[in-house]
Amino acid sequence: MIADGLVLLSVESGLARITLNRPDASNAMNAEFLEALCRAVMACHGEPGIRAVLLSGRGRNFCAGGDIHTFASKGERLPDYARIATAWLQNAVTGLMRLEAPVIASVQGFAAGGGGFGLVCAADLVIAADSARFLAGATRVGMAPDAGVSVTLPQLVGLRRATEILLTNPILTAPEARELGIVNRVVPEAELERASLAWAREIASGAPMALAATKRLLASGVGRSIDSCLSEEARTVSELSGTADAREGLAAVIERRPPIFVGR
Repeated sequence: MIADGLVLLSVESGLARITLNRPDASNAMNAEFLEALCRAVMACHGEPGIRAVLLSGRGRNFCAGGDIHTFASKGERLPDYARIATAWLQNAVTGLMRLEAPVIASVQGFAAGGGGFGLVCAADLVIAADSARFLAGATRVGMAPDAGVSVTLPQLVGLRRATEILLTNPILTAPEARELGIVNRVVPEAELERASLAWAREIASGAPMALAATKRLLASGVGRSIDSCLSEEARTVSELSGTADAREGLAAVIERRPPIFVGR
């Protein structure tokens, strides 16, 4: 759907691929780049057939965060420029989190700053090369976390660990990020693309209404008591039980075959 530019988008067999396409700059984010990312995410919202989204970056690094050279060049005009860039970033991150389809981030090299690290924290699932590195980095350059990291990171790792990560800016290895709960899977770098595609296609083959409902329940349950979530779970299960996908899922188990979900 978007074959050229700073961010690419393709859709095939229910799988959308969003590719950060500024490899010579380590996919560093400026306002133009963030606008392109936001438009790609919004395009996914307009495609009801999308069942999963694979987010990746071309080149050696997934995303090096904000484009520090562009930011530095703005001088006293930086606050105005930062407001524009941050608005695009916030819209892109919010759009990813509100997509009904699960979002899988595939990470190689550095995922740094609000851009790279923020996208990782906003994704539903993360697979990383064993050589990947993760860095919050905002306070190191006199800035504060953005891209929702001040909320998403504590949800992933807990308040104390998030505080340490955001205040001291350690460079986390892929195994360390997995141990903390930031990353789900770590694979050899040479296998990253194949493993990422295989996982994304596996998720895209699932029942889309059930996946969307589960993603929504997980997001809405953060910070709430279990009692307040039970009625919403019950209502959702009741609604899903009337779908063709639910009947197909039950039949497939009984007949010992893979299910074929149609999204109805």
